[in-house]
Amino acid sequence: MAMSDISQINFDAAFQPPTITSELVKNSDSMLISAEDEQVTAFDSVFQSAVNLINQTNAYSNAAEVEELKFEMGETDSIHDLQIAQQKANISLQYTVAVRDGLVSAFKELMNMQF
Repeated sequence: MAMSDISQINFDAAFQPPTITSELVKNSDSMLISAEDEQVTAFDSVFQSAVNLINQTNAYSNAAEVEELKFEMGETDSIHDLQIAQQKANISLQYTVAVRDGLVSAFKELMNMQF
């Protein structure tokens, strides 16, 4: 790299502060609820993510049960796969319970608010 290459670099453009724009200003955020909308997107997205979390937890739990049955029936001798499936199911259940507790706590806070 020659010194003449460095002189062609525009350092002013390289060190400009980033521009932060918010989707809330544009009214295009999916979490916004407007009166003319017939869909309540905030509640729907939270509800759908909770349903997906529960479905994923059930899938991990079922996979752990299948691995347990395979191990007990002698179809597999890999205790490693069994422990991984059980850990995934356990962690997923703990996460689901933590999310549920957070939602219940938030609901209680909303109910205790004075208007």
